[in-house]
Amino acid sequence: MVSFAEVRRWNPGALETVHGELGKRRDDLVGLQDELDGAKNPDSWTGDAADKSAQEHQKLVEDMRALIAEVSTVRLAVARAADDVAKIKQQIDEADHEAQANGFQITEEGGVRDVAPPQDVPEDQVEEVKQHRLQIRDKLSAEVEEILDRAEDTDEELAKALNAAEKDEVDPGEGDSLAGAATPAGAQAMAASAGKPAEDSPKANAEWWKSLSDEQRAALQENPPAWLGSRDGIPAEVRDAANRANIDDTRRSLQDEKAKLEQGGVSEDEQEKLKQVNDKLKAVDAVEETIARDKPPRQLLVLDSSGERLKAAVAVGNVDTADHVSVSAPGYTSTVDGSLKGMDSEAQELVAKSEDELARGGKDGSVAAIAWIGYEPPQKDENLDVLGDSVVSSNSAQEGGAKLNEFYKGINASRDDDPHLTAIGHSYGSTTTGYALQGGGHGVDDAVILGSPGVGTNDIEDLKVPEGHAYRLEAKDDPVADFARFGGDPSHMDGFKDLSTEKSEHGSEVTGHSKYFKPDTTSQHNLAAVVAGVPEQAVTGKTDGVGDAISYVPHQVQEGASQLKDWGSAAGSKIKDVFS
Repeated sequence: MVSFAEVRRWNPGALETVHGELGKRRDDLVGLQDELDGAKNPDSWTGDAADKSAQEHQKLVEDMRALIAEVSTVRLAVARAADDVAKIKQQIDEADHEAQANGFQITEEGGVRDVAPPQDVPEDQVEEVKQHRLQIRDKLSAEVEEILDRAEDTDEELAKALNAAEKDEVDPGEGDSLAGAATPAGAQAMAASAGKPAEDSPKANAEWWKSLSDEQRAALQENPPAWLGSRDGIPAEVRDAANRANIDDTRRSLQDEKAKLEQGGVSEDEQEKLKQVNDKLKAVDAVEETIARDKPPRQLLVLDSSGERLKAAVAVGNVDTADHVSVSAPGYTSTVDGSLKGMDSEAQELVAKSEDELARGGKDGSVAAIAWIGYEPPQKDENLDVLGDSVVSSNSAQEGGAKLNEFYKGINASRDDDPHLTAIGHSYGSTTTGYALQGGGHGVDDAVILGSPGVGTNDIEDLKVPEGHAYRLEAKDDPVADFARFGGDPSHMDGFKDLSTEKSEHGSEVTGHSKYFKPDTTSQHNLAAVVAGVPEQAVTGKTDGVGDAISYVPHQVQEGASQLKDWGSAAGSKIKDVFS
């Protein structure tokens, strides 16, 4: 039997550390496959000695597979235990809080002591107060009993796995590969029993995940299928594990594709395809290098090798628990291999600065920032494709916006609470962000556009963010911000709050198109204030230039066209009403 005092001292963090170390040991053992294969008898060796050697080699394979199965089984049990202990600790904290709020104390032995009974109770209310406090005490005692029962079950389940491993009772399954033994048969069956969501939508994915048993979730997290990492609505921690596990398979698949293209020489028609594959391989390397930065920890939320370029999204911080989450979408010429590491550094700086702003405002809270390259921004070699993927076309922004809208929804759907979510879009990425917001249902609380050529609309209400929570930053000498290409120039749109990019007590000035995230600038300070949910600490101000004056006319033309279109739609509806 476990005691309440022991359970109070349980540490889920220590179990998570053990879980990580067991994973490393398992991977090290599985990584010995090549050496094991190299130790096989040569085909030319025959006779009794060869037979004996083959038998010993087979026994070594079986022993290695048994060891890997045991390590994997214990690791899975530790993962379940860590989750259970975290929930138990939360129950204890809630019980302690309830006890203190009512003048009780839960002792180390699990008893409930009345330490602060109410004083000066009117005589006619004494019995009523007494009965009420007895009810509170009984409720707390029942909660302690439930905690101890759950702790006992957790302890027994972990002990069962440890005993099975110690007594060599873990079934490694059929086959000779070491990797095949890394997923115990029981875990495979448990994961298979979970099935898949009925449809691939943030809501359906989230509801499916939350409907699973603790055992099913643990089995899926231990050996996640690749498709789990691409599902919006699945917790970030789970997506991260699935996508990390899929990195090697993604690389191998690309290497195989490259080998097939190069076999027998590369034709002129295959040159472009080969370049795409090579660029994707560089992008996979960039992803690995980025997530290797683990202070703060990273989460790999998107890994998609379909299409012409690899897509990825990396979070700095824990998206599942952060009070404030931001998602940044980049623009023209951005790629995973060329841009992810830089965006990740900007995200790390933004997290630190946002936490500083929280502290300066006397508020608690945690922050996570996501670098999202989950679409294919226009590239220089596409400039002539004016009706397709060129930077002067909105096609890529609209396609990317649909994906980004689902990504926003997934963050909210995956959590039981409602995080403060900020959408950030730079350059053409602000256009993509604009289309994402127009999709609605996104749960975005604040939106910030930087150096924007337009957000795909002239009416800020189309973005469906709370009134007064859309912000615009435009730096001096940023020509892109005056293009008024996609729905007009946001600097002439009603509803955006202008934040300064000039020198202030909070930082230096930024100029041009590409330095809005630069550390120690007013621009970065303002971004951090919005992300931290303290926009009152931002520096307001508008940077006007010749470009804004020039963009006014095309903006008015676009706005007039939009109003005419709206009028036409309304008039058409009225005509239909007359004849219906």
